[in-house]
Amino acid sequence: MTSARPFFDAHFHVIDSRFPLEANEGFVPEEFTVAQYRERTAGLGVVGGAVVSGSFQRFDQGYLLDALDQLGPGFVGVTQIPHDLPDADVAALGERGVRAVRFNLRRGGSAAVEHLDRLARRVHDLAGMHVELYVDARDLPDLAAVLAALPAVSIDHLGLHADGLPALLALVERGVRVKATGFGRVELDVAATIRAVLAVDPTALMVGSDLPSTRARRPFADSDLDLVATVAGEHLDAVLHGNAAAFYRV
Repeated sequence: MTSARPFFDAHFHVIDSRFPLEANEGFVPEEFTVAQYRERTAGLGVVGGAVVSGSFQRFDQGYLLDALDQLGPGFVGVTQIPHDLPDADVAALGERGVRAVRFNLRRGGSAAVEHLDRLARRVHDLAGMHVELYVDARDLPDLAAVLAALPAVSIDHLGLHADGLPALLALVERGVRVKATGFGRVELDVAATIRAVLAVDPTALMVGSDLPSTRARRPFADSDLDLVATVAGEHLDAVLHGNAAAFYRV
């Protein structure tokens, strides 16, 4: 259904054993290279996307820059950096196509939440980067004041839990973006949550495959995009491509 439409895959991972991988909670993922990603998504209309650093990659930039070189134009990076990474290094990452810094509050491997406000503002000022949070939306009330005041923010995986939806939608009202990703991870009604976000701000929603779906209860399926198509209606082109392309400045 969606294959003929341009798709900006706003959230996927590359796992390349040529670069450092660190066990997280005793887990090391299987390899998922750029070549494997391209093969898996060959029929999905992918024209660009965001390679997202996982907890098991911590602060390694080598794999990410290599992946961006392989993927070419239209693809950008979402990295994890220590809170005290020098300004020159932040700027250099921006010049190589890194568009965001991730705070992994769910599994770690990133800078800590106490550095969120200062680091988010610094990377935005230096390189126009936004921040992305892997966070359970039930924890958003404690972060809401900080997040709403930041220049640009997105939340992964629809906020993960239905009980956090009111807090998530309150932030969407204040400009925060949301990724419709990881449907095999979440504890919520995917279609109802997508509708709720679109009702507040149709420009807020972005779609990603979350490939290779590491540790998800079920991996991404092509039918996930069909579900998005059914729910998004007139907003489908923006949700599949336009919203994310604008947010990531592609």
